[in-house]
Amino acid sequence: MPENLPVSRRWAVGALLVMTFATGLVDAVSYLRLGHVFVANMTGNVVFLGFSVSHNSGLPVVAPIVAMGAFVLGAFLGGQLSKNFGHRPRLWLGVAFGGQAAGLVLTAVLLGTGVLRAGGGLKFGVIALLGACCGLQNATVRLLAPRDLTTTVLTQTLTGLSAESVLGAGTGAKPHRRVGSLLAMFGGAATGALLLEVTVAGVVALAATLVTSAACVFVLAPLPDAPPAGTAG
Repeated sequence: MPENLPVSRRWAVGALLVMTFATGLVDAVSYLRLGHVFVANMTGNVVFLGFSVSHNSGLPVVAPIVAMGAFVLGAFLGGQLSKNFGHRPRLWLGVAFGGQAAGLVLTAVLLGTGVLRAGGGLKFGVIALLGACCGLQNATVRLLAPRDLTTTVLTQTLTGLSAESVLGAGTGAKPHRRVGSLLAMFGGAATGALLLEVTVAGVVALAATLVTSAACVFVLAPLPDAPPAGTAG
């Protein structure tokens, strides 16, 4: 973890795993209800666009483009927040993750009241809002966390888990965080898939609640432990 992390490592890892679970919820909504599109995993959208070149693929074209455009805008906002508030990590993370939570709450309210819907042309508004939220999350976590806790894309996490294992490179890296990330994403996706049988807005609202709790951790949790005396940085 970066040395300027505003909370202790244990609290930070817990908060990031919670956000990974929330990502699983959000991608369950986007893929299962918004027409086979991802709002957090942009690799999948690029692949879908490539597949859509075939007229027989049946895959969407507009939805991945909307998701990627909104994601880029969210990531740009995340970079600007880091640039302006990065010297005050608690404020930075509180504003970034709080803003993401607010965007998810707005999406849930619009879905719940029928202003936006998961079908028809209105689904593109949902995709845009969720994509922007995920872009903001990705940019913030990228500037904050180690590569094995990205909260969204697990390719590097799974690669490290295998390559750096005792049977791989044998570096002795502890696998707990990586295994936790995989389980959190799986749990979020599975939970989202089950809850979608009842409510779409409720799944987004649950994701908003989890992101809000993570934001509170980074604002209110105990400070990092001081390094042992005599250890020069």
